[in-house]
Amino acid sequence: MKRSEVSLIAAVIAVVTAGSTLGALPAAGAEQAAPLLQAEAESLTVTTGGQVATKVYNDEYPGYSGEGFVWAAGSGGVSFEVDLEKGAMYEVTVRSLSYLGDRLQNIAIDGENTATVNFLKTDSWTDVSFGFFYIPEGKHTIEIGSSGSWGYILYDTVTFGYAKMPDMKIDPTPCDPKATDETKALMQFLTENYGRQILSGQQEIYGSGHDGNYEYEFDYLKDTTGKYPAVRGFDFMNYNPLYGWDDNTTERVIEWCSERGGIATASWHLNVPIDFANYQLGDAVDWQQCSYKNYQASNSTFNTANILKKDSKERAYFDEAVKMLAEQFKRLQDAGVPLIFRPLHEAQGNYGRYDSGTAWFWWGDRGPEVYKELWKLLYSELTETYGLHNLIWEINLYETDVSEEWYPGAEYVDMIAYDKYEGSPTKWEDNPATSVFLRLVGYSGDTKMVALAECDRIPAIGKMKNEGAWWSYICPWYDTYITDESNNPKALLKEFYQSDSVLTLDELPDTLYVYSGVSQTTTEPKVTTTTPKATTATLTTTVQTTTHFDGMRGDANLDGTVDVSDAVLLAKFVSGDASAKIRDQGKLNADVNQNGAPDDDDITQILKIIVKLI
Repeated sequence: MKRSEVSLIAAVIAVVTAGSTLGALPAAGAEQAAPLLQAEAESLTVTTGGQVATKVYNDEYPGYSGEGFVWAAGSGGVSFEVDLEKGAMYEVTVRSLSYLGDRLQNIAIDGENTATVNFLKTDSWTDVSFGFFYIPEGKHTIEIGSSGSWGYILYDTVTFGYAKMPDMKIDPTPCDPKATDETKALMQFLTENYGRQILSGQQEIYGSGHDGNYEYEFDYLKDTTGKYPAVRGFDFMNYNPLYGWDDNTTERVIEWCSERGGIATASWHLNVPIDFANYQLGDAVDWQQCSYKNYQASNSTFNTANILKKDSKERAYFDEAVKMLAEQFKRLQDAGVPLIFRPLHEAQGNYGRYDSGTAWFWWGDRGPEVYKELWKLLYSELTETYGLHNLIWEINLYETDVSEEWYPGAEYVDMIAYDKYEGSPTKWEDNPATSVFLRLVGYSGDTKMVALAECDRIPAIGKMKNEGAWWSYICPWYDTYITDESNNPKALLKEFYQSDSVLTLDELPDTLYVYSGVSQTTTEPKVTTTTPKATTATLTTTVQTTTHFDGMRGDANLDGTVDVSDAVLLAKFVSGDASAKIRDQGKLNADVNQNGAPDDDDITQILKIIVKLI
């Protein structure tokens, strides 16, 4: 690291820590509607188990406002009533102090528990959001606090108001700067449609299932709803160096896009030999001696981390697999067919999500740092080595505190995907998983589209509209995941496929893959709301949303936030460091003083943004 860079980082840290908290901050200019209620906790209705206090036993907690605070001991909290003019998404935020340790706190709306939030132990008063919830118009009672013996938390103030929802205005430029015109056209359509209508989707079965009838799920949807989905899911797992065979996936992708006018997405369940130690490159291996599971479950001797070593056997195997995949993608590119590519999916697996604590696929079983480098390697191999520029890169993430550790960076990603299954770990029923949607939107600072790439039950379209969960597309898994009425009742499928807010195959534009720079969206969805019986049924953290250049001054690295990394990147760029690469939009953002080009003064301006001086 250069001495100038070290000095800059030290200066940045000194400035930031003097006036704020070091870390990502929302971009300057973000606005929030005035709260509908902002009250001292002690002025609200104190529920059983809570009490108004100025100290706990003999311990004082200075810094509270008003005449005191509400001490929720073994149980208790506060409640208040609201009379809402319209159904909308709302947020409840409290200023609190969890003095004894991490504590689970509940929020209930009209007596129904709506979310449970873990309040981390703090030594000072801290603002914590209970999340975003759809609440219908009319009178409602909202209660917050603990139950049982899981209290011991202090409430100072309560704020209630409209949730700051994301703008969902996404730059249509693909992450691959050499993207084909067809790919740019599809990205333009997807981004313009995002937040307006949801694309219907369906995964086809793979491996010659249904006796080779790949239209099984699609015929079922047509018979049930009268419609075909706009997006079709494929899998390129059978093109592999082991037992692989050509199951005509490539031909079906071309037929779906070129002849039927649909959109294609694909995953890649790449298998590796379980006995990799004794495997010789080029050997045929029966599929029963292969696995895409992690080495802990499969007892495989394949070490994912070794792929990053150029001379390793794992790297040689991976290179051969990528070569076979590239051959198929080249056929798509030659046919003018772009593909939403979701490789190395669900990498996080159990990591930070379940008790077992490890990823369930081999590509994630060595942790997030190896995974991110593996993603970058695959990206560079396909785009640079094989010249494939017909891919829209989609990464699977989850909603936990560690999920962002798996994100390889905005320059390698076009879309973020989530896979939703009942009881994994939440039982959603027909709720739209809005909290997860908003969390994933927040990971990129509202600069990437978010899709429901796999699911069993399709969420109710009315709830998605009400709650603003505008998944880019929704793609149920194959077989009984879509055909079993315990997963997707026919009435729900009909309502979804026949909604004005859902696009089906017949509603896609004829010019879907014609790039002209002109908007391709042709329909305006009806703006309607319905009143669901229940509100969103899980927790979320506050999402810091941003917009593009007009609200993103200083965001040089295009990660959706303005922080130390932007100042460091710009300092390296201005000094002529060849390793500092800033995309055109990043240069516009970095030109804070708007004199035509990023310069030294802009570094100072970014520092001021970080500490909220401008």
